[in-house]
Amino acid sequence: MFRLIKKIVGILAVLLFIGVVLLTAAALYYAKDLPDPQQILKGGFSESTKIYDRTGDVLLYQIGEERRNVVDINQIPQQVKWATIVAEDEGFYRHPGIDVLAILRSLWNDLRHQALVQGGSTITQQFVKNALLSPEKTFSRKVREIILSLWLEVKYSKDDILSFYLNQIPYGSNAYGIESAARTFYGKSAQDLTLAESATLAALPQRPSYLSPLGEHLDDLKARKDYILDGMARNGYITSDQAKEAKTEPLKFHTSPGALLAPHFVIYIKDYLEKTYGVDAVERGGLKVITTLDWRLQQKAEEFVLDQAKKNEKAHRMNNAALVAMDPHTGQVLSMVGSRDWFDDGIDGKVNVALRLRQPGSSFKPIAYAKLFQQGFGPQSLIFDLPTTFFTRARQLYAPRDFDGKTRGLLTLREALGQSLNIPAVKVLYLAGVDNVITMARQMGIGTINPDRVDLALVLGGAEVRLLDLTGAYSVLASEGVYNPPAFILSTQDKNGAILEEFAAKPKHVLDPEITRLVTGVLSDNTARAPIFGVSNPLSIPGIDVAAKTGTTTDFRDGWTMGYTPGLVVGVWAGNNTDKIKPVQAEGAYVAGPIWNKLMQFAVHNFPREFGGSFPAPLPHRLLDLPMVNGTLASDRLVKIDKFSGKLATDATPPDLIEQHSYKEVHSLLYYVRPDDPQLDAWEAPVKTWLLSRPDSLLYATSRPTEYDSTHASGNVPVISISGPSSGQEVTGDTIQVTFTAKTVFPIKQIEISTDDNLVKTLTEEGTVSIPISSLASGSHTLTVKVFDEALNTAMKNVTFTKP
Repeated sequence: MFRLIKKIVGILAVLLFIGVVLLTAAALYYAKDLPDPQQILKGGFSESTKIYDRTGDVLLYQIGEERRNVVDINQIPQQVKWATIVAEDEGFYRHPGIDVLAILRSLWNDLRHQALVQGGSTITQQFVKNALLSPEKTFSRKVREIILSLWLEVKYSKDDILSFYLNQIPYGSNAYGIESAARTFYGKSAQDLTLAESATLAALPQRPSYLSPLGEHLDDLKARKDYILDGMARNGYITSDQAKEAKTEPLKFHTSPGALLAPHFVIYIKDYLEKTYGVDAVERGGLKVITTLDWRLQQKAEEFVLDQAKKNEKAHRMNNAALVAMDPHTGQVLSMVGSRDWFDDGIDGKVNVALRLRQPGSSFKPIAYAKLFQQGFGPQSLIFDLPTTFFTRARQLYAPRDFDGKTRGLLTLREALGQSLNIPAVKVLYLAGVDNVITMARQMGIGTINPDRVDLALVLGGAEVRLLDLTGAYSVLASEGVYNPPAFILSTQDKNGAILEEFAAKPKHVLDPEITRLVTGVLSDNTARAPIFGVSNPLSIPGIDVAAKTGTTTDFRDGWTMGYTPGLVVGVWAGNNTDKIKPVQAEGAYVAGPIWNKLMQFAVHNFPREFGGSFPAPLPHRLLDLPMVNGTLASDRLVKIDKFSGKLATDATPPDLIEQHSYKEVHSLLYYVRPDDPQLDAWEAPVKTWLLSRPDSLLYATSRPTEYDSTHASGNVPVISISGPSSGQEVTGDTIQVTFTAKTVFPIKQIEISTDDNLVKTLTEEGTVSIPISSLASGSHTLTVKVFDEALNTAMKNVTFTKP
């Protein structure tokens, strides 16, 4: 047994020796050309990425033009070092360059996912990775990184390595090293940084683009800064009180207005490039990016947004605005203004509202109308704008109101949409189907609506959308039914000129041209909107074909104007980034409309071929052949009426009491489309009330007469009995005695006695009467007694007699 253990120990010793030899050899091999970090910091070793407008002539932004100011480790405040160690590598002064447990944990997760998904890098490794190695993510590169990190720790002190790191690491916005970062973001030297500023900069290397103080994720940056401060207190670098005080310190970032053009657009491009190609490739890879941005439009868009937002702030307590302009036939984004001033932190200017969820108000209505038109309705279809209480899908009562609290009775769908009336819009949504409209919105590029969280208020802006997506949806109307996903880049080349990506249109037909032309016809009809917006309004431009729709949320927090020509779609939002400020009477037409109007005029007047044109005439559209749907108010009904009772005639009604009566039967639109709908009564009741208020209400009815006449029934017919003469009796002389009785329900009006159909006597009472027969020839004759009651029920009785 002892000999076996001795043998195993010997084998392990040999294997250990071999491992040490191999590891040493690998270390020598990878470290033989290890450059001096001091030289690395002095020399340039990257190429910047350049972002251009669509012409390729206007440089919007340059990423990776390294700004680096190397400083001695003694010039870097201790709190910067502590914050960096807490943020990136708490065990920095304890490990030999690598954290074995972190590497094993990272390796385990990489093996589980069959990819490099989790880092385990120390500060030493991060320096090696960024300064000494290529950016590819492979297992072999990871091995080299570990070996070089170990070797670096042997060759240099911990303070040297920390100095290398703090002078080399990218902090974003082309700032490399802590000194450059301090000057870029705070306009001061690193040695003058406060504790809060130090922790903020230490937060950046983890995700320099996403957490950039010049970006829109400042809440996430603040959270990471506070996390680092807590870590510094936990590790004994600072006290809890110092951490608490630093958390409350306001952060005032230094930005240069000339640092970039079209900032919201450019930051969006930068984020996309980093997600697609990696931060290192963007910062150092020398990419050339030609974007879709039209610098001519962008400059004017920024000017108009800033000017109107300042006016809105003064008049309506609404301090911000955003704009998106697109080519409807390609989806290319020609302009994106995310706020009135990217550099104004007082309004959260770096937040790109074009990408934020906001309630669209009535600007969502055209999508519901388009869906209803698709189902066989049209602009000439009729609808009632009357107070109506609906049941939502959750069985809650819902009573929408028009913006001014008034109702307008009978309207065409053209008038209802043109005037942006709420009650008809909710009816349109109900008829079209909430889920159907959500599906159509998704097909048109709006994918943010959760079907489980919306109901009939959807058509009034009850679901949040992004300005970018809503502008894309309107582009479907402008392009006659074709959806083109928003595109931002025309081409991306690497530093050698090789094409990495190139724009290719991805059209998708989602609506018939017939439907889009109907909607465009309404949205471009200034006469239809004039009763609400006036003849002169921001939604019309004399001499130019434009279609437009506004939107205003109920609390005026969001104002919208969306619209298009055949060659350009522009969407504008106005509001505040925070709900703490409540706007005053800020209708979308007047806070967003002027921006939209000015940019449209500039575009079409200066570039008519690109952005102008005429809308095609509507195509023939087949409507459902139903009243209201086909534009007729009521169906004509023809019935037989008993003139005596005014009720429906029966078989017992005397022919001369029957008259033909025509009337118009009026119902709600739902009655004709879905007569068995459970909410029909709620639609019908206000129609009946409205009908009674009309001066010509007698010409109409809300239902067909159903009550039949009961006076002219078989049971009410008079019963006549003749007791004399008897049938066949021979009568001599010049007269004949007629004796009869008449039983009637109603009083007797008249009795007629005739011989051979010749009237000879008129009576008002039953009994016995003498009838002359001297003029009658010899032979058989007929005696008739005919009785009429006051209801004109009639009966007659015959008897024959002979004259010798």
